[in-house]
Amino acid sequence: MPDTPPVRRRATTATCCLALAALAVSTALTVTGGGTLGDRGPLYAWYAVDALLFALAVALLRRVPARRAGRLVLAGSVLVAAAGLLAPPRTSDDAYRYVWDGQVQQAGLSPYAYAPDDPALAGLRARAPGLFPPGDGCDGWDERRAAAGFCSRLNRPEVPTIYPPVAELWFAGLHRVAGGWGVRAAQAGGALLAVATTGVLLTALRRRPGAPGRALWRAALWGWCPGVAVWAVNDAHVDVLGALLMVGGLVLAGRGRAGAAGALLGAATATKLLPALALPGAMSGLLARRPRLRDLALPLSASGVLALGYLPYVLASGAGVLGYLPGYLREEGYDQDRIDRFGLLRLLLPDRLAPYGAALVLLALVLHVLRRGDPERPWRGALLVTGGALLTVTPGYPWYGLLVVALVGLDGRWEWLAVPAAGQLVYLLGGGAQQPAYAAALVVVLTGVAVRRHRRRSGSGARADGPADVPRGVPAGFSATVPTDGPPGAPAGASATNGRGRRRARTLRSGR
Repeated sequence: MPDTPPVRRRATTATCCLALAALAVSTALTVTGGGTLGDRGPLYAWYAVDALLFALAVALLRRVPARRAGRLVLAGSVLVAAAGLLAPPRTSDDAYRYVWDGQVQQAGLSPYAYAPDDPALAGLRARAPGLFPPGDGCDGWDERRAAAGFCSRLNRPEVPTIYPPVAELWFAGLHRVAGGWGVRAAQAGGALLAVATTGVLLTALRRRPGAPGRALWRAALWGWCPGVAVWAVNDAHVDVLGALLMVGGLVLAGRGRAGAAGALLGAATATKLLPALALPGAMSGLLARRPRLRDLALPLSASGVLALGYLPYVLASGAGVLGYLPGYLREEGYDQDRIDRFGLLRLLLPDRLAPYGAALVLLALVLHVLRRGDPERPWRGALLVTGGALLTVTPGYPWYGLLVVALVGLDGRWEWLAVPAAGQLVYLLGGGAQQPAYAAALVVVLTGVAVRRHRRRSGSGARADGPADVPRGVPAGFSATVPTDGPPGAPAGASATNGRGRRRARTLRSGR
């Protein structure tokens, strides 16, 4: 930040701390204020307050000295995550399935082989009153009457699990460590993973070349995000584990450690499948140079970890490891027989062509990243592909956007937060909000791209932690040669190490 008097710096830090404390209180009131998926009214106002305080706190953080920013980001992440622990899940019942899958595995059974209402699991159900409430009216927002007659807090009790193997290992671990806590164990695990992701982001941002510490504020875009407190902690969605593994994999990819990066990205994909969208980012620029044998390290290690994760469950359940995935895709409107997604494309194409249009858009984004992406900033390409995929598919579940929030924490392009925000609106308001919500998100993203491009051309955004670190003529978000993270005042493309930028550019041009 610019050189300012000590008194002013202390005042800015104090004001940021007050805004952060207000955000933590607001988030706590959001999850304890009575709003649930069955009574959404109280949530609308609290979500709006949370968003405003989040934006204010992050804006103030950017003016806090770098030596204090890191500690403040981590402390705030702990506070915001802790707020999500103050009540049972309010807007999703997925965590109850996590608890059940862990209990099933503890009994030596495969969650892919049995649906919760299977008569063979009657004994397990009897030992889980928190999941199958006995003797009540079964009229809570998170309760439903199974076909067999018992009350269940698990959604879709008539089908086996849908979750991939690393997620199942996580559920089994939670049950082994804190099985008596029930759904609170999943929430506590989500809080630990959320704070751990903040720590990884801070570590990665501290080690940026050029101006270390200048970009630490970006980690707050994840750590202070109220959506993280709701989706990853209170509702305890396992997507947060995928986000942590994905961030770690991309950071390693940016440092040239392809094998380890692929292993983490493979594990992330084996957690929720969606992190597979980050793989093209990890291979940014691959098509811009001559292929090398070591280029196979990342995809091979990723696919190897994915296969190894599935192996024990395939041996136990065979093709059943797909679980309810095919049925889920049909139910959510991705099937040709009933297209309910692809909202923006359906404004331009007939419904039956929308899935094909989505595939073409995704292919174009992947090819662009493989051709023009910056291999030293793989998260930038991962953000474009992941965020673009969500804009194309327009899902109704905001926690899918946890991956986008984590990538924004690495890259700083805050406008992409509009994508998970659109998912939240669709989740609360219903399918009628799909097209306007995602159209607004697309406008926000494109506006951010246009503003950054204008600043880059005018020279007003040329800061070490800003967006103007790409050469003129390269699409927004990508660098054709090297990052320009040199010290303030250095020529465009220069490196903090004398001559390294020129050597790097020559290496890329020669294909070595």
